[in-house]
Amino acid sequence: MARVVGLTGDEVAAEAIRQINPDVIAAYPITPQTEIVQRLSQFVADGLISAEMVRVESEHSAMSACVGASASGARAMTATSANGLALMWEIVYIAASLRLPIVMPVVNRALSGPINIHCDHSDSMGARDSGWIQLYSENCQEIYDNLIQAVVIAENKEVLLPVMVTLDGFVLSHAMERVEILEDEEVKNFVGEYKNPHSLLDLNNPVTYGPLDLYDYYFEHKRQQVEAMEKALRVIQGVGKQFAKISGRSYGLIEEYRLEDAELVVIALGSTAGTIKEAVDELREEGVKAGLLKIRCFRPFPGREINEALKKVEAVAILDRSASFGAEGGPVFLEVRSSLFEKTERIPIINYIYGLGGRDIKVEEIKGVYQTLQRIARTKRVEKRVDYLGVRE
Repeated sequence: MARVVGLTGDEVAAEAIRQINPDVIAAYPITPQTEIVQRLSQFVADGLISAEMVRVESEHSAMSACVGASASGARAMTATSANGLALMWEIVYIAASLRLPIVMPVVNRALSGPINIHCDHSDSMGARDSGWIQLYSENCQEIYDNLIQAVVIAENKEVLLPVMVTLDGFVLSHAMERVEILEDEEVKNFVGEYKNPHSLLDLNNPVTYGPLDLYDYYFEHKRQQVEAMEKALRVIQGVGKQFAKISGRSYGLIEEYRLEDAELVVIALGSTAGTIKEAVDELREEGVKAGLLKIRCFRPFPGREINEALKKVEAVAILDRSASFGAEGGPVFLEVRSSLFEKTERIPIINYIYGLGGRDIKVEEIKGVYQTLQRIARTKRVEKRVDYLGVRE
């Protein structure tokens, strides 16, 4: 039976990790992730978790320690944010390339410079091609649920890839919300035991991790990662259905909000989806057929599901909380537009860059996006492919 508690995003992330009870936690604090590591350290000190807590001198070391632990057969987890993720960059790629199912909450924060400690998605979007599965959380409940599911997804034998579960810095990490927490035993049974099929410490079946891998085999190993990511789509959906059996909350790759008859749709991920839902509800009362398509799983990208969800839509706006410098739009926009490219009837699409460095986005601004979509649907013309929402001119 679930307990109902009030927890911040950081607190609920730490609680999920406590219940998962990994063998090794190696981490370094960075705002706004610090409270996750702080609480985990307290759990270890109080004997509430049996994990080996490795207090490292940097994020590069944190991920390196997780790589070593996971390769040896341990279930390993860490947490980071922004510049911390950038510092572990080299090892982030190595973790994925070695097919190690490490799970890491990433508290989304703007990358320097100038120095900024508030939310945007420049950190995790910068790592979108690193080989990690990426799950984005709308609220504190989803942070908890995503972290528990992430362990099962990562350790699936058809996947064996690391997973980052993102939560918006301060917007979620320091905001207290109502959360339903499962019993410890339920979580323990759901995640099961981690059994590395290729343990570095299995002396009877010796393996090599991190060898020199030149043109003779490197290409084939990268292809294997691609195939594992493709298989992850089905695994993520399956784990979401399994999780519903113990929690009552089902998860897929995307969430459709009032899309059944929607003509105007905004696509977004993270906490902004909650703001959009409020705007959609208000517009529906005014007779506007508005809807939201929330992307929960950005890697692997659910192109087929997005195509299906948008088949009867008249105009689409895609919100990006990060800029892709020199590109023709933000990361989410480029992915969605690419997935829709082969449609016989092209849907008019506009991209909005918003919320950089933690700038707030309000319901009225979202409603303004839908007003623009009404004009685009009427004229079938997109005058400005990429626009900026909430920026001073």
